Amino acid sequence: MTRLKSIALGVAAALTLVSGAQPASHAAPTAKAYLINAAGETIGIASLIQGAGGVLIHVRDEGLTPGAHGLHLHSHSVCEAHEGFKTAEGHVGKVQDGHGLLNPKGPEPGDIPNIFVGLDGIGEMEAFNPRVSLVEGPNNLLDADGSTLVIHERADNHVNQPIGGAGGRVACGVIVAG
Repeated sequence: MTRLKSIALGVAAALTLVSGAQPASHAAPTAKAYLINAAGETIGIASLIQGAGGVLIHVRDEGLTPGAHGLHLHSHSVCEAHEGFKTAEGHVGKVQDGHGLLNPKGPEPGDIPNIFVGLDGIGEMEAFNPRVSLVEGPNNLLDADGSTLVIHERADNHVNQPIGGAGGRVACGVIVAG
């Protein structure tokens, strides 16, 4: 079994535990995104589950440089590596001068904590975002335009526009239901 399949199975098991293994008719909406790097290779997976007031996001990747990397939700469901993932467009719910979890004007809905990658090249993070949803309503990640999860080359300082100094986009994954 490849490491990525093993990761996917582990995340699926975690989602089952988080959701309480409820019957399908009562299960919380879920989504996933397979992350690709600039070479188009799959390097990780993000799993999302709707909670009572936001979305729990779990991300695991392999092969990025060690250290912190900015992680954002972007507003368009296209990840084209040859374009530097610019096809993902801007952040979900972009707010003028509102970028960053520590910004006094408040964060944008697409702002989430950094992911930390160890010396072994494996990164993992989990965060709850109360500003987005997988169901109808504002900042729905599964709306008509869809959305993506983007990883940047450096850490987001969570304050400055436009992306907290996080630099270029090094990985991207289209968020899809299920």
